[in-house]
Amino acid sequence: MTAAKTAEEKTEDATPEHPLPGDRAWEDEVARMIRVDHAGEFGAVHIYSGQLAVLGDKHPRSGLIRHMKEQEDVHLDRFNRIVTERGVRPTALSLLWAPAGFALGAVTALMGEKAAMACTQAVEDVIDTHYEEQRQRLKGKDSELEGVIEQFQAEEVEHKTLAEEHGAEDAFAYPLLSGLIKTGCRTAIWLAKRV
Repeated sequence: MTAAKTAEEKTEDATPEHPLPGDRAWEDEVARMIRVDHAGEFGAVHIYSGQLAVLGDKHPRSGLIRHMKEQEDVHLDRFNRIVTERGVRPTALSLLWAPAGFALGAVTALMGEKAAMACTQAVEDVIDTHYEEQRQRLKGKDSELEGVIEQFQAEEVEHKTLAEEHGAEDAFAYPLLSGLIKTGCRTAIWLAKRV
């Protein structure tokens, strides 16, 4: 057996030898990953847009938020290309993600800069876990997508760390706020995989 495997052999390796009834084909699993990641980056851009709309350019944290939004713009652009290149159907809920993300960003910013940082920390904590699960699932089976996710995961962890350094856990009612946002993110991931 040669060291290099054909694409067909790699696909066969990714699919269980004896799939159970209801198991999805590997291509469908990858499409779901791409769909949910695309939706997540779309939502993240709108969260930061909402925060910036409320805080404005003169706020001390606007440069930090703008930096994070610019990285999310790059992530979204890359997933836009992946969706097109691989022929993946985006989530049908995109029209909901834009106003929901913007509202989440705006409301937390209206609660104060620490609440805005708590929002970032909560969202990025869920995304870090989500990306790590995907990386483990992809390990050696789709090196292009795995590499993209690895890079973006590192930047999401950077955002989470920056939010923690800028008072996320000092926000009013932090445990409740963080818990609600994390639940919302997990629900959005679940929906984007399916709709």
